[in-house]
Amino acid sequence: MRTLANVLRKKEENLRKINRDIKNAAVNRDEYIDALLKDHRSLHHSHASEIISSLYRAGKIRYLGKFIQVNKEDGAA
Repeated sequence: MRTLANVLRKKEENLRKINRDIKNAAVNRDEYIDALLKDHRSLHHSHASEIISSLYRAGKIRYLGKFIQVNKEDGAA
């Protein structure tokens, strides 16, 4: 979740710069996998995909097509 929060923070900063609503910040699934692989060098691509699936099943994230957002309704922010 820390990796996702870091990537989302960058997206929110970019939206803030162009005066857009930061609630629309979302991370591309592939971008999140790349960030996980970068932050955790021993992680394999399949494990990163499983982490995302587990977060979704736990209700921590939600999918918007191929984009991911933190599920704030669950209080998981």
